[in-house]
Amino acid sequence: MDTNDSLRVASLWHSMHAISQQLSPTVGCSGIELLEADTFDLHCFQSLTGTKFFVVCEPGTQHMEVLLTVIYELYTDYVLKNPFYEMEMPIRCELFDINLTQAIQKDRVALLGR
Repeated sequence: MDTNDSLRVASLWHSMHAISQQLSPTVGCSGIELLEADTFDLHCFQSLTGTKFFVVCEPGTQHMEVLLTVIYELYTDYVLKNPFYEMEMPIRCELFDINLTQAIQKDRVALLGR
């Protein structure tokens, strides 16, 4: 996906997430956390500040919540502490990209090893 596609998906998800919070019969619902489709699953993690992180994976992939937590930790360590990063802008941080790639590769190895 290019940046524009990513922004479209994020915008659509944000709207669906907000609507689901309002329509949920469950008190204190935080919105959609998992969207299951025939060909993919989309997992969402929302931080306390409202920033949402997504993982798109094969249907039934386990432990994506853990991966999302790791991604959030990397975001706080490498993006939020970067003095050149502006909130609400696409992330352009080499250290974040490197560590994100390593985390995803570790997760893939762990999943294949099971």
